[in-house]
Amino acid sequence: MSVKIFNYIKFSKGHHLGIVILIVLIIFAQGLLFYFKNINQQSGISISKEEIAWLQTQKQIDSLKIVQLEEQGKIYPFNPNFISDYKGYKYGLTLSQIDKLHKFRAQNKYVNSPEEFQKLTGVSNYWMKKYAPFFKFPDWVTQNKKNNLYKNYQSNPSFVEKKIVVKDINLATKEDLESVYMIGERMAQKILDEKEKFGAFVSIEQIGFIWGISPDAITDLNKKFYVKSNVGLKKIKINDCTIKELAQFPYFNYTIAKNIVTYRSMNDGIKNFEDLTKIKQFPVEKLKIIALYLEF
Repeated sequence: MSVKIFNYIKFSKGHHLGIVILIVLIIFAQGLLFYFKNINQQSGISISKEEIAWLQTQKQIDSLKIVQLEEQGKIYPFNPNFISDYKGYKYGLTLSQIDKLHKFRAQNKYVNSPEEFQKLTGVSNYWMKKYAPFFKFPDWVTQNKKNNLYKNYQSNPSFVEKKIVVKDINLATKEDLESVYMIGERMAQKILDEKEKFGAFVSIEQIGFIWGISPDAITDLNKKFYVKSNVGLKKIKINDCTIKELAQFPYFNYTIAKNIVTYRSMNDGIKNFEDLTKIKQFPVEKLKIIALYLEF
């Protein structure tokens, strides 16, 4: 029976061609389905864990790059007295303007206002408009030196000025120093720390070298203190100390210490104060004070 039915089924050449075309279309359709399915998987849920981790890392790197670029253009508050060569270049100062500032600072002087800075360096108004808002000076510069309370205190006719008891600065306590006009707890401690470096002060002038102390404070300090004792004074044997030992002296640094050793080795020692003025980069402006700490 099955053989008879099979004999009735006959395919022409056109049938064969149609079957082949149908098979090709089915294969092509399956290929398209596989292709679009693969694309959907790549753009959807099927991303691997490694790819997700890489994308997160790349996102963090991009974020850091953005922050870095923002930081490069950001200006932070700064004290114009301490502009280094690098910062000066970064802020657009010329070599001449930077040198003027550094020479001024070498005299232990400070600019205390934007106007003083511009007058000293000669920077343009455009430069000042850009950078002056970021100038940061010590508190005593920005505050009113003569507040109303102090003026009333001076002008009060009923005020009877107390007799000032002058004390030895080397025996002064923190509380003694805080009694000085415009010297607070921090500055008082700073003065005591400075004295500790030397063992004892040899001159009231030394306190003027401390960064941050105001001229008004120095004036009042000179009224209340003087140098009498030198107990604990640390003497320096300038012809015997090594470079490292000399560099530890507060008014020296490694370069000055090296120049001292070089000079004394070439001149059979340092014999007197006059020899000190011949040493390269020696801080001669402090010679009278430094000499009191030396032993020849």
